[in-house]
Amino acid sequence: MGERRERRYTKIGQGQKGYWQIGLLAAGIIVLLAFSMALSISVGAASINLGTVWEALFAFSPDSPDHAVIRELRLPRALAGALVGAFLAVSGAIMQGLTRNPLASPSIMGVTHGAAFALIIAIVFFPAISNIGMTLAAFTGAGLGVILVFTIGSLSKGGLTPAKLALAGVAIGGMLSSLSSAISLHFQVAKQMSFWYAGGLTATDWVSVHILLAAGVVGLTMALFISRSVTLLSLGDDVSKGLGQNTMVVKVLGVIVVFILTGAAVSVAGTVGFIGLVIPHIARFLVGTDYRLIIPVSALFGSLLLVLSDIGAKLLNAPFETPVGAITACIGVPFFLYLARNEGGRNL
Repeated sequence: MGERRERRYTKIGQGQKGYWQIGLLAAGIIVLLAFSMALSISVGAASINLGTVWEALFAFSPDSPDHAVIRELRLPRALAGALVGAFLAVSGAIMQGLTRNPLASPSIMGVTHGAAFALIIAIVFFPAISNIGMTLAAFTGAGLGVILVFTIGSLSKGGLTPAKLALAGVAIGGMLSSLSSAISLHFQVAKQMSFWYAGGLTATDWVSVHILLAAGVVGLTMALFISRSVTLLSLGDDVSKGLGQNTMVVKVLGVIVVFILTGAAVSVAGTVGFIGLVIPHIARFLVGTDYRLIIPVSALFGSLLLVLSDIGAKLLNAPFETPVGAITACIGVPFFLYLARNEGGRNL
């Protein structure tokens, strides 16, 4: 088994698409993402044409109400959507590589529920908490979710396996979600917390963007730094150790990346699900099994998917907004059922 996996690792890169093809793919996604963000800025309660969007970005006039709306409300929302989508997709890719579990994602493995649980505790007991404080609470909750899931999965008979990790994630996520609901009902903040449960970008501002940028500099840099090690770890602990990797250090760094990125994403957008599940599989299908390619491509596709989902959230029931989490769930649930039924994604 070990020899087969070692031979498989030596072939990583041979089955990849050429770098020029991957470059064209990335360039195409970037162009689509830029157009989608411009479209996201133009649609809303009042439609604004794309020409006005261009003027607001590159020839801003402080006397124009449309320019003010674009700069202060819609531009930070579009940027936050792109960053949150990238963070969730990269978190999912890291989790799937570390656990060799095709169903691993921040929403399924208890990470987002842990972050939401910590947020509701902060809102109930510290009502004057700042945005920075909420972000720190979300980080703490995300870490709590990860620790609980991995601890319970490891303590089970037979040790930690991908299936047990998924079951532990669902169980912990359900428990934390129930506790969050009970606390919000008891302290009568259920309406306030409904945003976090449904997921959305309506409350984003420039402070939110700055928080996401700070988290992204740290989290995405670390993700790229460990990407080669995640590729080795995805082949199995024995092969990874045989090739000189310190698997425990890689796993710890991977967990830190996940709760930094997920904590920041949840603190801004709530519990947006399934992006971290769907996108890494698409990236893996397009660029192969090397996480040095999977991580950046996942980031681009995650950004594109969430920006497009936010556009759908604005248009589906205009002038009211549909929770963006409902849009991503409509995409993710069928994909999740397909993976569960076919036990796909074994070669992560």
